[in-house]
Amino acid sequence: MFTDGLLRGRRILVTGGGTGLGKGMAEKFLALGADIFICGRRKSVCEATATELMGKHGGKVGAYGIDIRDAAAVDAMVADIFASGPLTDLINNAAGNFISRTEDLSPRGFDAIANIVMHGTFYVTHAVGRRWIAGGHRGNVVSIVVTWIANGSPYVVPSAMSKSAVHAMTMSLATEWGRHGIRLNAIAPGEIPTEGAGKRLNPGGEPGSRTERINPMGRVGRMEELQNLATFLISGGCDWLTGETIAMDGGQSLATGGNFYELRHWTDAQWQGAREAIKAQNEKDRAQRSV
Repeated sequence: MFTDGLLRGRRILVTGGGTGLGKGMAEKFLALGADIFICGRRKSVCEATATELMGKHGGKVGAYGIDIRDAAAVDAMVADIFASGPLTDLINNAAGNFISRTEDLSPRGFDAIANIVMHGTFYVTHAVGRRWIAGGHRGNVVSIVVTWIANGSPYVVPSAMSKSAVHAMTMSLATEWGRHGIRLNAIAPGEIPTEGAGKRLNPGGEPGSRTERINPMGRVGRMEELQNLATFLISGGCDWLTGETIAMDGGQSLATGGNFYELRHWTDAQWQGAREAIKAQNEKDRAQRSV
């Protein structure tokens, strides 16, 4: 679909770029000639991803291990990247989510999501955007949100609230920063199976099985579809497009609301099983980060 070398000369930061959707987008941009920077809480994972992608495609992939909930760490990372040249594009992909009855949430559980999705996304966008403005640089921001920003979702209230904030940021800064040549858009993908999301949003279930049953197109999304849409949004193919959130979910949110309403039928035992599965996954992740 895209001309070879389309993104040559571009410098793109992908948050949460070590795994999942972020890794997929980073790989596409690298293959099209961009220099890539990825960050995530597990530096070893980001470094392994950088090595893997450069081995497949050549080019340059820089890796940073940071927690985007730490505004000072975010600013230091962005300053380090800009020291060798300004970024041209930012992909806000880092996120967190898990299913829970809202009455069972603790303040710490709420903050774990809100601090990554809302605060962290703003910290990165602000650190990059103010440098673009100070240096007179044009730029693109693409943020990954969810279809539930339009209608909310039970059982993932911290994510629904925080992703709605990112949607509002996208619209707000598109109008505030447009005069600087800075565009902001967002993508709201349906289910594209990844390990992290599957274990916290459908614990114990087969990835994609629910979506295949209820999606109007009868399938889950494909990584290349997200890669292609993200590439288009930063490509310069339509520089008048800004402040928009594009749903890419096979029409599922139109047909069903695209959220977790069906979990209202779960029993106490099912919720307990989900909590235990999510807790076990979190402990596994902490152990991996400590290695």
